[in-house]
Amino acid sequence: MTIRILPAVGDPDAARTLAALLDQMPDAEPAPAVADATALLNALAGAAGQPGATPSAPAGPAAGAPAAAVRALPEVVLVHERIGPVPALELIREVALRFPAVGVVLITADAGPALFSAAMDAGARGIAALPLGYDELAARVQAAAQWAAGVRVHLGGNQDALPAPTGTLVTVTGAKGGVGTTVTAVHLALAAKAAGRRVALVDLDLQSGDIGSYLDVQFRRSVVDLAGIQDISARVLQDAVHAHHTGLGLLLAPEEGERGEEVDDRAARQIVTALRSRYDVVIVDCGSQMQSANAAAVELADVALLVTTPDVVCVRAAKRQVRLWDRLRIRKAEDTTTVVNRLTRHTEIQPSLVAKATGTHVARTPVPAAFKELQPCVDAGRMQDLDARSTVRAALWELAGELGLAGAPAARPGRGGHRSRPMLTGRKRKALTTGAAPVPGTGQGTGPGAAPGSGTGTGTGGRFGARFGAPTGSGGTGPFDPAGPYEEG
Repeated sequence: MTIRILPAVGDPDAARTLAALLDQMPDAEPAPAVADATALLNALAGAAGQPGATPSAPAGPAAGAPAAAVRALPEVVLVHERIGPVPALELIREVALRFPAVGVVLITADAGPALFSAAMDAGARGIAALPLGYDELAARVQAAAQWAAGVRVHLGGNQDALPAPTGTLVTVTGAKGGVGTTVTAVHLALAAKAAGRRVALVDLDLQSGDIGSYLDVQFRRSVVDLAGIQDISARVLQDAVHAHHTGLGLLLAPEEGERGEEVDDRAARQIVTALRSRYDVVIVDCGSQMQSANAAAVELADVALLVTTPDVVCVRAAKRQVRLWDRLRIRKAEDTTTVVNRLTRHTEIQPSLVAKATGTHVARTPVPAAFKELQPCVDAGRMQDLDARSTVRAALWELAGELGLAGAPAARPGRGGHRSRPMLTGRKRKALTTGAAPVPGTGQGTGPGAAPGSGTGTGTGGRFGARFGAPTGSGGTGPFDPAGPYEEG
């Protein structure tokens, strides 16, 4: 969004300095500076359609906030402390009363607590200290513009101009270590980028984050460099985020794991909020160890994924993680989506059982167990080069579509029947047709697995019965249904 700025500076030297700094700001549209309070109020009144404004004039149509008048006003007004003939604080109060949809920033050499409190009481949205610095000025202008845009939404003007965090935040957490959390996060980000989104991939596994290793990146900046900054400007964020050749913006974990303690929940919230205001999708790898930083990210997330594998130990760990989030009021189980990774057709613990055990929603798209497909890319540190024909990549990109990150998932051919439905191993099932050729040792039945000589058997007899242990002559149901997943009970 373009931020329109109207400076009110009486000193020509200060006006030139301010204009030079504003010209460096991205998305800023500064107007020529006005020299005194009367000129400022007249300029605002003219933009809002108020005739013949003076400092003592009563509030005009802008107080009623017609949509057209609100849209015409600048988002930010910069008031220099030496403006005249009205004192700066009185001018700020006048602007705040007559034009409530404008954010005012005071430029002053005295940034002490007394003046700060007086400026806030008058209606200012921030103070920029002299001598002016780019980072501080940009932060104050952006904060005031966000506030002004929010007010305009409520007043009915400029509904689409809200620069508040609008990007989708997705967190990926592992039930325990080694379940595929980072691979999942990386490919969700790649899928979203392939769909034309602006994507940031953040590593909040602060002690053992490996996104840099999976994408063959060495970058001296990390998330820790943003932890001590009160207001994260666009330039500061650009310096900390690595622009990967895939188009992803990477904010990496620190090389020294002990420095991860510098990122607390306040810093994590601020970093995530800054990223969401500049990217369409923000995907955060939270690792498997809960700390204050990644807990804050999970709490803020639009979609919180919990990755688990279909084994008893990992499902129990997922259940503990969900209960931990619930006890700490981070996230409810029903608001969490579990992703089942490394699923095979013969796995006894199927997604339905995971959903029942954890109380979470389980993603419709499981990820198959096919480490041989991943190993070359993992060893080379180039996860982005995973073959498009890989079943793991296909499943993760379909999961991205299910989550709304990369459009709707494509329908698989033959989804409703045996003939064309892909298996988790990547092979196609054999068709089970009525009147199949007899198999030695079985009768000429009219259904698959008919009992010898019966001709009407419906059980899993014949070659399937011999394979899975069902009685071949009873026509009964065996312990395993070859056409569907095994479920306990």
